[in-house]
Amino acid sequence: MKPASPIYTQHHPTPCGELILGEWDGRLCLCDWGTARHRAVIDNRLMRMLHAEFIGHPTPVLQRAIAELEEYFAGQRLAFDLPLNFVGTDFQITVWQDLQQIPYGKTISYTDLARRLHRPHAVRAVANAVGANPLSVFIPCHRIIGTNHALMGYAGGIAAKRHLLDMESDARNPLEIKLF
Repeated sequence: MKPASPIYTQHHPTPCGELILGEWDGRLCLCDWGTARHRAVIDNRLMRMLHAEFIGHPTPVLQRAIAELEEYFAGQRLAFDLPLNFVGTDFQITVWQDLQQIPYGKTISYTDLARRLHRPHAVRAVANAVGANPLSVFIPCHRIIGTNHALMGYAGGIAAKRHLLDMESDARNPLEIKLF
């Protein structure tokens, strides 16, 4: 039996804080905030489901992820094209795939997301799946807001969420949160 591939990791500073990137089997499986209080939950899920251990080591995939993040933070990239490895339940993966459909500079509410998934009464389950996202920024969970347009929890903190939304917003109205 072939031993499992390790999850290669690398830390990367951003204007919002440090991100921890992870690659497994040629695809990005982790992009999470270094200060996130749920780090252990995500790390344990990745190790358990991938049967792998973390090893700090730069790889071409991680270097490409860093390059894409730097372009994003410089305002030169509106979407990511790095291959991603979704590690979660079927429901979580469905939610994360839908999050990727929210355009740059747009926001929707948790309730709207639940409706889009044809699960209008599962707002709490959808919110939990959003919170379990191991690929922050690449899967743009920062684009989910409360129905009252309030900024709700974010793994990188509300300041990071605000920074990302402001960065993505229309330059004519930098503080306006747009719904689509």
